[in-house]
Amino acid sequence: MTWLGIDLGDARVGLAVSDPELTFAHPIGNVQVYGDSFRAIDDVIYTIEDENVDHVVVGLPLLLSGEEGKSAKKARRWASNLAKRIDLYMQSGETTLEQVPEIELMDERLTTVSAHRQLRQANIAERGHRPVVDQQSAVVILQAALDKRNSREK
Repeated sequence: MTWLGIDLGDARVGLAVSDPELTFAHPIGNVQVYGDSFRAIDDVIYTIEDENVDHVVVGLPLLLSGEEGKSAKKARRWASNLAKRIDLYMQSGETTLEQVPEIELMDERLTTVSAHRQLRQANIAERGHRPVVDQQSAVVILQAALDKRNSREK
């Protein structure tokens, strides 16, 4: 089993994967999207296939009040589009995927703040944060989902 974490952004979409035991999340990179996160869908599908992902966690950027704003609605549309594109890809028979991975949305309030804090603790200079903060945010999102899953199973 492998899970994929996704942090949607306007410049980059950050990606993280779990270890096979579903204990730890680690970054695997960014997809440049140049203002349109929907451009990342094909790259994400290839990552799902390459990493043999069976569960996807997409960050849901709720407002601090807990309500859904414009960004959260966009994340829901993005996740829905991802599911539809995977389904079409599987129908084409051009994939090694055996099933459509489960797609879950995870509250991502304050993940960017947490990601910046982790990068500072790793002694990465502030100017070096921009290229890695999106994938670190994906790590935070995925790790929260893994921790939630693992606490339910105890």
